[in-house]
Amino acid sequence: MSVAVSGDGLDGAVAALTAHRRALRRPHPDRSALPVVFNDYMNTLMGDPTTAKLLPLIDAAAAAGAEVFCVDAGWYDNGSDWWDSVGEWQPSQTRFPRGIEEVLARIRERGMVPGLWLEPEVIGVRSPMADKLPDEAFLQRGGERLVEANRYHLDLRHPRAVAHLDEVVDRLVEQLGVGYFKLDYNIDPGPGTDLSAGSVGAGLLDHNRAHLQWLDRLLDRHPDLVLENCASGGMRMDYALLSRMQLQSTSDQQDFLRYPPIAVAAPMSVLPEQSASWAYPQPDMTDEQIAYAMCTGMLGRLYLSGRLDQMDAGQLDSVRTAVRTHQSIRADLAGAVPLWPLGLPGWDDPWLALALRAGTSPTWRRGGAGAPPRPSQQAQPARSPCRTCVGARSTSTSCTPGTCPPGRGMGSRHRVADPDHPRRRGDSCRPTLPYCPHI
Repeated sequence: MSVAVSGDGLDGAVAALTAHRRALRRPHPDRSALPVVFNDYMNTLMGDPTTAKLLPLIDAAAAAGAEVFCVDAGWYDNGSDWWDSVGEWQPSQTRFPRGIEEVLARIRERGMVPGLWLEPEVIGVRSPMADKLPDEAFLQRGGERLVEANRYHLDLRHPRAVAHLDEVVDRLVEQLGVGYFKLDYNIDPGPGTDLSAGSVGAGLLDHNRAHLQWLDRLLDRHPDLVLENCASGGMRMDYALLSRMQLQSTSDQQDFLRYPPIAVAAPMSVLPEQSASWAYPQPDMTDEQIAYAMCTGMLGRLYLSGRLDQMDAGQLDSVRTAVRTHQSIRADLAGAVPLWPLGLPGWDDPWLALALRAGTSPTWRRGGAGAPPRPSQQAQPARSPCRTCVGARSTSTSCTPGTCPPGRGMGSRHRVADPDHPRRRGDSCRPTLPYCPHI
């Protein structure tokens, strides 16, 4: 067995992995469009959507520049305890007195694509579908359905399980006009199923392969449909799935100060153009905190949430400016290679940096021997925090040359996260955008 080793260290290995992942991906319009997604869940509605709550949020998300609006968990729930009743995926009548169609129409009227949350592989023990499907349509061990957290797990080797999911998705797409699904996965089936299998592991592997085939057929029928891979915020992050699905939730982290190391490290596992990190600015945040929260999603798929409908005009304008800046640079994502000027982040590191090298990097050799010099990847002594420029690709009087973290030369964009930034001590520095022309 031969083992390939990068001759260019971590940078070269990551570049090769990034190219390999791109080669694996299914063709899809999303690969060039890269729309900004607003999702109503994180630190916002938290699984409690209603018409009254959603309509002003839809208006605010559209005003901020979102291009997809996804209604997250709860849209199918007539009560308050939906966890073990999911599986039929019919819109709630109590949450949407005039039907969910009113909400989805509002999303379209505001120029956005409507999306819904689904957890397709589970059926709650109280769901009507639990009795409508045969036992053979579920993972089993010892002749009994597997039950985990009061949910059964569908076995997609069985045609009745597949037919059920096909009916759900086709109905929501064709009748309600849904163009985006956040596909979640919040249970653990353990080692697998022994039904019609030589071992529980073999049964689970066959189910996983059937799941991939279901996704392929789904996208064959609906080629413009965008699918997000969630799985409890990044718990099933692999390229069997991501070769088919268009973006990946990186985490369900709710603390905006703790999210940056997750977002900065994500491109080690996921392509930048698929890496969706939550940016959830809130009306009770300071201007600096709003800027900090927005920067978390800037060098990947900007995944927006937050009570934008309760913000004042200045706060919403800050969010809008960040969204527009992201939209002005997102075309580079599909060809960008990630770099870590300060090294891969530690959970408690005070300085974090992610750079994306877009396009090609020409090199001239004018005689002599040896490899071309490369900038050090070692962390440098801390300097005054970067006054990230106000305005993409522009200088600012608040940005001092030489105060940025070490970078990779002009054309790199970087994200800097510093919980001890001087603005938090009352200074006037305003790092609002993740691009600095001084590196």
